Amino acid sequence: MSSDESARRSQAWEAEAVAVLRYDLGLSQDEFSHILGVRQQTVSEWETGLHAPRGASRRMLSIVAEQRTAYVTAPRHARGKRRP
Repeated sequence: MSSDESARRSQAWEAEAVAVLRYDLGLSQDEFSHILGVRQQTVSEWETGLHAPRGASRRMLSIVAEQRTAYVTAPRHARGKRRP
């Protein structure tokens, strides 16, 4: 594993980084929370710095960030929607 990859994997998801990722994806906090499997309030708390993502949530953020190009080019109706 390269040092760049190692640094990326251990990225501490600070408030601004979470907000920038969500903004880049063009998602509301509610849509973003569904993708990550957390409550909308949790996303809000991350973005305000009240709490920081940990464990599986931090890993999910990294996965979404790594795949952002594919996600951004997907049709809007296919993004962030719950299945009925």
